[in-house]
Amino acid sequence: MPKSRVRKKDKAFVSEKVVNTPALPTESPKWLAPTMVAAFIAGLIWIVIFYVSATKYPIPHIGAWNMVCGFGFIAFGFSLATRWR
Repeated sequence: MPKSRVRKKDKAFVSEKVVNTPALPTESPKWLAPTMVAAFIAGLIWIVIFYVSATKYPIPHIGAWNMVCGFGFIAFGFSLATRWR
């Protein structure tokens, strides 16, 4: 079988663009990991207290919104986890 020709690339179509992007930090701040873990634990403890106390505590008058508060802490922990390097 015959071999096909090798074509030369035109330099007019090849463009090399150098974009200066700011360097990302190589390490996360020292406060990030403890704050992330603390938010996870605070949310977990909040939800456990809500269930163990038969929906009376940590804040008595807001009822099931205590679940939202607990999951809010956990969501905050996950948002910090996305920045961890």
